[in-house]
Amino acid sequence: MTKVGQRDSPAKEEAPPATKKRFLTPGRFVTILCIINLINYVDRGVIASNGVNGSSKVCDAKGVCSAGTGIQGEFNLTNFEDGLLSSAFMVGLLVASPIFAGLSKRFNPFKLIGVGLTVWTIAVIGCGFSYNFWMIAVFRMFVGVGEASFISLAAPYIDDSAPVARKNFWLGLFYMCIPAGVALGYVFGGYIGNHLGWRWAFYIEAIAMAVFVILSFCIKPPQQLKGFADKDSKKPSTSIETVAPTDAEASQIKTKTPKSKNLVVLFGKDLKALFSEKVFIVNVLGYITYNFVIGAYSYWGPKAGFGIYKMKNADMIFGGLTIICGIIGTLGGSYVLDRINATLSNTFKLLAASTLLGAAFCFTAFLMKNMYAFIALFAVGEILIFAPQAPVNFVCLHCVRPNLRPLSMASSTVLIHILGDVPSSPLYGKMQDHLKNWRKSTLIITSILFLAAIIWGIGIFMNSVDRSNEVSEDDEVEEDKLESKTENSTLA
Repeated sequence: MTKVGQRDSPAKEEAPPATKKRFLTPGRFVTILCIINLINYVDRGVIASNGVNGSSKVCDAKGVCSAGTGIQGEFNLTNFEDGLLSSAFMVGLLVASPIFAGLSKRFNPFKLIGVGLTVWTIAVIGCGFSYNFWMIAVFRMFVGVGEASFISLAAPYIDDSAPVARKNFWLGLFYMCIPAGVALGYVFGGYIGNHLGWRWAFYIEAIAMAVFVILSFCIKPPQQLKGFADKDSKKPSTSIETVAPTDAEASQIKTKTPKSKNLVVLFGKDLKALFSEKVFIVNVLGYITYNFVIGAYSYWGPKAGFGIYKMKNADMIFGGLTIICGIIGTLGGSYVLDRINATLSNTFKLLAASTLLGAAFCFTAFLMKNMYAFIALFAVGEILIFAPQAPVNFVCLHCVRPNLRPLSMASSTVLIHILGDVPSSPLYGKMQDHLKNWRKSTLIITSILFLAAIIWGIGIFMNSVDRSNEVSEDDEVEEDKLESKTENSTLA
């Protein structure tokens, strides 16, 4: 006869089932996201490389013309039409970014990335098969649409997956892929374009991305995106602490859909909530001002370097400086933020200090008469200027509630391009046409970095609250339902 309580004896208890170790660890998952980001920016470098973009035909005084090369030469594009290819990409990117952020409220975010990457891959193949300007312009727009799904959702996933002590370093690795990818795209596009033809650069890109398209539909992230219900499960999100129901109860609970079934109305509600966050406004205003200068540097830097210092290899010098300093600065800023207490106030201190010092070094560099003195000072300035890359996005992720993070990233991306680097290049050109002095023009554009430092400095004194772990209203309603369900079960 079994004694009462014998089944509760520790010696008789069954051992808990061993936890199955998943192959896709957070580190491996973030590595996948970084490689995808790298391929995205390789494409941006490819389309701008001499081997792919090429040049138009040139005719001498006798009317003898040399054949053009690459896209511009084959389609006989003017410089204006050639520039529109970049604009077409940005149109797709900027229009689709908030759309994908809104869709993430209804659909599995990682599956949305898969859909976007599928569009990206097909569009890149289309670029290779294009036979006129309008065809490649349309496909470049859809390349931007495909990338939009990724930039809105990847950073929130990394923020959730990374260990607390290395969160910003992991974000830094992700954003380091931007300068590294563009630089690799220059080299890759130049080599493939010169040896196999410009179309093959796009085909090879598509093959590389196709692997990750398949992965995005087949694998499940090691951690669910915080603030969103699992779209493939009937259970509500476990990212936010709730009272755990029994299996029978969980099977009866459906993921709560927002009161408004109209996606447009829901998007408008989220947009209003986002722009009511003063910390977000200040952060993005500083980011716009900062990106205004960075955009002008990236486009006009080599020409300004040649105009001021008569550099023989201005492209190589500025390109090399940007790659090396971009990697060091981006990882360095992330590392410093991880070493200090990464509050929003401290992040603003880092943003303001690094931008202020970077602006001072760059401004002083362009005052130098000696080219080598310029290179030394400008290198230090660029390292400091690239340091905000991860911290500024850390603020975007942590100044809003979890369910607003994709929209925060998408809105930030749209604003820094529309108001930042897109207008800065033509405005700088207009100023140079008027002043006809490269040094003065560059000093004026560099001085705007001081304004960015001042704006971010305002954030230091704001009552900033890290909202990344707050529960949204919809989540609170769901939590109340779960608690009520559990209480009723207990009483029964």
